[in-house]
Amino acid sequence: MTAPFIRLHPRDCVVVALSDLAPGIPLGEPDLVTRDAIPVGHKIAVVAMAPGDPVRKFDQIIGFATKAIVPGEHVHVHNMGMGEEFDRSFRAGETAHPTDLLPLAERATFQGIVRPDGRVATRNYIGVLTTVNCSATAARMVADHFRGPALEAFPNIDGVVALTHGLGCGGVQEGDGMDILRRTIGGYAIHPNFGAVVIIGLGCENNQLARLMEVQGLAAGELLHPLIIQDAGGTAATVREAVARIKAILPKVNDIHRQPVPASHITVGLQCGASDGYSGITANPALGAAVDLLVRHGGTAVLSETPEIYGAEHLLARRAADETVAAKLMDRIAWWEDYTRRTGDEMNNNPSPGNKKGGLTTILEKSLGAVAKAGTTNLIDVVKYAEPVTEHGLVFMDTPGYDPVSATGQVAGGANVICFTTGRGSVYGCKPAPSLKLATNTALFRRMQDDMDINCGEIATGQATIEEVGQAIFEEILATASGKKTKSEELGVGADEFAPWQIGAVM
Repeated sequence: MTAPFIRLHPRDCVVVALSDLAPGIPLGEPDLVTRDAIPVGHKIAVVAMAPGDPVRKFDQIIGFATKAIVPGEHVHVHNMGMGEEFDRSFRAGETAHPTDLLPLAERATFQGIVRPDGRVATRNYIGVLTTVNCSATAARMVADHFRGPALEAFPNIDGVVALTHGLGCGGVQEGDGMDILRRTIGGYAIHPNFGAVVIIGLGCENNQLARLMEVQGLAAGELLHPLIIQDAGGTAATVREAVARIKAILPKVNDIHRQPVPASHITVGLQCGASDGYSGITANPALGAAVDLLVRHGGTAVLSETPEIYGAEHLLARRAADETVAAKLMDRIAWWEDYTRRTGDEMNNNPSPGNKKGGLTTILEKSLGAVAKAGTTNLIDVVKYAEPVTEHGLVFMDTPGYDPVSATGQVAGGANVICFTTGRGSVYGCKPAPSLKLATNTALFRRMQDDMDINCGEIATGQATIEEVGQAIFEEILATASGKKTKSEELGVGADEFAPWQIGAVM
């Protein structure tokens, strides 16, 4: 490509710089040159705009000019803002269409781990979960016992991982906040990627272990062990007991083998973080192409981060399978608008400083790029945070935009692979689900080779198409689900990123 920019749609008011541009660079049209220094990934005006005029990118409104803008000028926070009105008429199901599912005989398979009850895993961990922050150290002590050579005789076990958090007490004993925490812990306790689980409580916390197990339908057994520190005789005694129980079940957890299973058993959590101006141009659309392939093969993708679809929710609602699904989505948007009002915040508190440095100006711009991860198939269901995902196809889960919290909810709902697009360079990992990192630009992919799994930057330079990279992502999902380690797994990242969503007062 010879042009120094990307034009995404003929009706757009702006184009996106392919590299750092100095003033005076010709932009391919008579008398049109850059008037400012334009950082890579940032927007350049190609038409004149008066104050209040809409700014279009992706042929969608991403904001409004806050002052006069001339062609060739840098368009960013200094001359563009969110505005008050934009097209959010969602017309439920307007663009929904039957999914072109492949015949069963033509669908992809992967090498999965089939549990005795029929659930299919992509990894084989032992989990040490906690009801409350007060039992976090004990859980880590248990996991630490199985570091190094402790599991050498059990090569089919990926590790013993402690997932701790800062919640479980200091708030209401029942209500939305506690429901979310219990759903999250319960979802992890039954996640197929855990061959066995130990849950450690303190004993006096609001999140009582017995109540957690009752509400979540959990039952103690050979592969699920509840322990309470105050009943067991203290921290050291609890650690000894947990270690002994895990040692006793290591042979059983290790006794697995991978076998061909349909791709319909893959549920991918879709994430984007540390985004930049390329996110909505390269990695997100390529991931969307991979999602379309996965859905055609019978699999499931979970889009989340409700504050980061804000301003683009109408596009998802138009793809809703029916009016009920669209109404559920709009209900979650309304909840967030009320939630942020009550807390003195606003939905445009985002993009983050790193997003803005990468070229994103408003949440509308970020959201329009973010929903590209969801591909083009119908939206078939909307679920709350950490609720089980039971439908096959594209599902939306209501979560915050903060990546660790969002992905934690997706895994609790059943995601067994995470695909994470990043332009600035996220290093996120997510035990027990493997996390693939998709770089939006080649410079990032080269700079952070130890963290990035796939380079989507070749789309921007014309070396590859969205469809070609989407196919590569789909194939990497299958390979990862079959046991191939991601970069974050090779680095050992993923235990400390467990982060349940906290809402409500801490008292």
